[in-house]
Amino acid sequence: MGENGGKWVVHELDGNMMQEIGPSDEGDYPFSVVIPAYNEELSIAATVEDLQETLAGAGCQYEIIIVNDGSTDKTGEILKNASNIRLIEHRRNLGYGAALKTGIRHAKYPLIVITDGDRTYPNHYIPHLVSLAKTADMVVGARIGDNVTYPTIRKIPKWFLVRFAEWVAKSSIPDLNSGLRVFRKATVERFLNILPDNFSFTTTITLALLTNYYTVYYHPIDYHARIGKSKIKPIRDTLRFIQIILRTGVYFAPMRVFMPVAGLFFIGFLITLSQDIFIRQDLTERTLILLVASTQLGMFALLADMMDKRNGM
Repeated sequence: MGENGGKWVVHELDGNMMQEIGPSDEGDYPFSVVIPAYNEELSIAATVEDLQETLAGAGCQYEIIIVNDGSTDKTGEILKNASNIRLIEHRRNLGYGAALKTGIRHAKYPLIVITDGDRTYPNHYIPHLVSLAKTADMVVGARIGDNVTYPTIRKIPKWFLVRFAEWVAKSSIPDLNSGLRVFRKATVERFLNILPDNFSFTTTITLALLTNYYTVYYHPIDYHARIGKSKIKPIRDTLRFIQIILRTGVYFAPMRVFMPVAGLFFIGFLITLSQDIFIRQDLTERTLILLVASTQLGMFALLADMMDKRNGM
């Protein structure tokens, strides 16, 4: 089966992995696990094996969807020999977010779990995260556990990004872009058209749900060093995260983004107006420009907020 101009192909491998629902609360909610895979030949087989063992042991009803995102190593061959998974192949590398969106579209269950194929995330948490989704729109495995291996070079810019994201969302965000999370398919489908095709997918869906007042839970998890080479480019992806946060903030919380800037221009107007009155005794162009800029930004923020609220009705 193909779609989007033949960009991907779907393979059904040995049917769908279906387990009997166990007596525990964790097995009462069927879900689809979506795993994007790009050049993960060193870890993907072990990831699938461990995941199946964990979910079977918990008595879960589930399916595993793996999207081979144009891998150039042996990832595709390994997955074609795997059993009890659904394999979807992108003919070329489209990006982390694009792979997730493909998997989400093909998921048959109303609850979606996403995780990575590099063994960084402790997938044994999945049954418990799924059980928490009973009372939440999204449950995030927050990498704030006792054993977290995270590159120091990524901690500094991430700290500033998280603080700004919290300002936009008016909410505490323990982990902005964790790749282990559970959410409702119907909820995320509402935002699929604005979710990016790159690593900013998780950042965007976090802000999208928080700024639209969905319920988001965070559960502490560990985070291990990845097997294989990281696909993240620190400088490029940090700049991309900033762009995504600004864009998402403008889209969902324009008042939070534009009004502080308008306020700064208005303060500048008051300062220069005082100088014009008491020192220069003349109304200067700088004062008028600052007044016009603050007024226009304020009106733009109000109009954008009205449009956002109208579209959300």
